[in-house]
Amino acid sequence: MATAIKTNKKPVAGKALVIVESPTKQKTISKILGPNFIVRSSFGHVRDLPSKEIGVDEKNNFKPTYVPSGKPKIINELKDAVKKADTVYLATDPDREGEAIAWHLQELLKLKPENTRRIFFHEITPSAVKESFEHARSIDHNLVDAQQARRVLDRLVGYKLSPLLWRKITSGLSAGRVQSVAVRLLTERAKEIADFKEEVYWTIKADLEKEGVKPSFTARILKWEGKNVEQTTTYKLFAEDYKVKTTVFRNNESLAPVNALLRQGPLKVEKIEKKEVKQKPRPPFITSSMQQDAYNKIGFSSQKTMMTAQGLYEGIDIKGENVGLITYMRTDSFNVSKQMQAQTQAFIKEKYGEQFAPVSAPVYKGKVKGAQEAHESIHPTDVYRTPQSLKNYLTADQYKLYELIWLRFVASQMADALFNTVAVDISAGGLDKCMLRANGRTIKFNGYLSVYKEEDDERDNKDDNEKEDSALLPALEEGDILKLFDIKTKDHKTAPPPNYNEASLIKTLEKHGIGRPSTYAPTIKTILDRKYIEKQAKTNKLLATDLGITVTEQLKEFFKDIMDLSYTAGVEEKLDDIAEGDKQWVNVIRDFYSSFSRELSDAAQNMKKPDPSIAEGEVCPLCGKGMLKRRSKFGEYLTCVDYPNCKGKKNLNGAVVEPPQATSEVCEKCGSPMVIRNGRKGRFMACSAYPKCRNTFSVDAEGNKTAATGPLDSGRKCEKCGGKMVLRSSKRGYFLGCGNYPKCKNIVNVTPDEVEEIKKKNEKKEA
Repeated sequence: MATAIKTNKKPVAGKALVIVESPTKQKTISKILGPNFIVRSSFGHVRDLPSKEIGVDEKNNFKPTYVPSGKPKIINELKDAVKKADTVYLATDPDREGEAIAWHLQELLKLKPENTRRIFFHEITPSAVKESFEHARSIDHNLVDAQQARRVLDRLVGYKLSPLLWRKITSGLSAGRVQSVAVRLLTERAKEIADFKEEVYWTIKADLEKEGVKPSFTARILKWEGKNVEQTTTYKLFAEDYKVKTTVFRNNESLAPVNALLRQGPLKVEKIEKKEVKQKPRPPFITSSMQQDAYNKIGFSSQKTMMTAQGLYEGIDIKGENVGLITYMRTDSFNVSKQMQAQTQAFIKEKYGEQFAPVSAPVYKGKVKGAQEAHESIHPTDVYRTPQSLKNYLTADQYKLYELIWLRFVASQMADALFNTVAVDISAGGLDKCMLRANGRTIKFNGYLSVYKEEDDERDNKDDNEKEDSALLPALEEGDILKLFDIKTKDHKTAPPPNYNEASLIKTLEKHGIGRPSTYAPTIKTILDRKYIEKQAKTNKLLATDLGITVTEQLKEFFKDIMDLSYTAGVEEKLDDIAEGDKQWVNVIRDFYSSFSRELSDAAQNMKKPDPSIAEGEVCPLCGKGMLKRRSKFGEYLTCVDYPNCKGKKNLNGAVVEPPQATSEVCEKCGSPMVIRNGRKGRFMACSAYPKCRNTFSVDAEGNKTAATGPLDSGRKCEKCGGKMVLRSSKRGYFLGCGNYPKCKNIVNVTPDEVEEIKKKNEKKEA
């Protein structure tokens, strides 16, 4: 049974502290609440499982061990703020992760339950923020447990599977419940494309006209000798059914009798069917549909979409006021508040006319399984803030996404589009011999189409016959005899199922209930970063790499549950049950872990490390023998078949990887010889005892030692922990970072002049 959540309809008297997750929200909400409230940001998570150990006690009911997230200064500031407040409001995001962060804040800051309230809002507007205090409640531990169960599950899978993959395949690999299934979808699709048997078929169409009546039009052959000409073959794929349309005409010769009959005639109009057809708008965006449309319409990756949406949600500076422009962007509910619907109906009537507003506000019930009904869909916080009116305040990316969200939402609240359709059946030599059909469709009322043109996969990927539904037909009557003036025949080849792109992959994950709104973007980023998949430069199609295929095949063999679509979706349903209070999180983890640990033990004993394959045509640059294709976490490379006796190595592009070059230098740290190596940034001197000793130096053109390449002491102290601040570099340039990283992650920007000064000081020390 779900636990009761205590609510408090009135803010407790006295000074109140409101804790949010991000500094942008802090700024926006501070202005809304005014001087009677202290608003502070936790800067995201404040506690998590430890980074260098599993942090889950498998023998003690999977008890997690949480450690602070390396923000001592922020935590101390929050503790000081708590001392000054009579009531603390935890205003983290309105989802399970936000609920868990609120609980972690309560635990870490040692907040008293009687003085602590949980509030949340789906949009950052004055009315929504102030109204949230009317519904303040205690922390919902069912939601916390659901998020905790997800975190523990993912930690168990990741920390148990990853070391196994390191031993059995190569170092640097990882695995996870959702990411491994996502990679499997791509590997299975690659097989399905490779196994697809191409078929050739022909279509035949007749260009017709009614004597003296314009325009001419095209009809397709629908039946031949009493049988349907068009055929549909359904292929049972791993994740879905794939339907391929062909015709009975499999060669050019089979068209000869049809051609002859059409030319002989007569061609007679047998039946005309006219009707009015409604086309309903799509519902407002949820996370997955926003990511799909943003990809298809404006070319945004899922990660870029979520980052841009986060900024729109947290607030944009408009005339000196920070304004939240959209509702919360991690949601799987189509709900829209009555107030928002009323405002939108008024806007539609003012802007487009009374007839464009439906009689009653639409309700969309086709919700995603497990959707959280307390959530709302993604929509503007104020429909009167049109994209054009905000263009000067938004970046180019923000404008594109806001416009997409605004248009989709307004369209979802508008009247249906109406079409007049007509279907004309025509006989050639009698209906029992040959029947043709011509279709036409004209718009009677634009409705929502005046705002939002739908061009997504389902309505765009029509076959040629469906696309002809928009053809304009002349005035015809049953019994009319038509004139043939052209016959068009065309050969076709059936196409295999398409490779996934980000939008279609997200759609498939959502269809099978794998993952949740917050997981899609990070999952795709992870498997791209791990090089399990790659994105084609021109098409943006996602393709499984050899590494991804190898890992997937091994996991499929030994971890059938984790790699199964229905099982993975079932885990998500159990997490939903925990959130509803219908299941205990420890029992769900225990059920999962009992089978998982058996599979893990079997894999540890029986999983074989794949043998490296022969690289055809490649010759070792040192000894002339053949070469083997190997892989590391950085990708594939070639080594001599006589390795380790011969250290010959090549990159896949054919570039020779030079072996370490001996020098007369001796390591000052351990006494081992120093060698010259080649790295991504050029040549450098390194200790031959690597990785036990990591001493390195830069070298000049002649190979002479210069200065240490490691972090340089800046002479400054870290303001957060008191450690040394050292000079580091990244793709974006130089910066100062705490020497106690990763325990302390404090970083400071540095000017070019300061960089030169630090380098000179360290050169003097070396001298």
